[in-house]
Amino acid sequence: MNEEKNDDLKKEIIYDSDSLLEVLKAVEDPELKMSIVELGLIYDVTILEDKSITVNMTLTSPGCPVGPLIQSQIYYKLMDLDGIDDVEVNIVWDPPWDPKIMASDEVKLMLGIF
Repeated sequence: MNEEKNDDLKKEIIYDSDSLLEVLKAVEDPELKMSIVELGLIYDVTILEDKSITVNMTLTSPGCPVGPLIQSQIYYKLMDLDGIDDVEVNIVWDPPWDPKIMASDEVKLMLGIF
């Protein structure tokens, strides 16, 4: 019986980009009250072999006052996952965010973009 428990503890939890994006859907842009994933602000989420996650994202504008808040929400959401040792959230500006191309259809509708 103890061997079974030890085997269960040894099982690694596996995440992929899709499952990490699903977790990040809970993070909202506080100004727009919409998911940063649905807005298209997350460009890349990578989990590395050392159990760290790197997120490349952008903001709705270079002067976005809530950028640090969004970064910290991403950091803590992902650090809460079992087996994750570190999270790095990078803000990138290339390509520039364009909701007409990057936002989900639902968000485009909510923003009045057709």
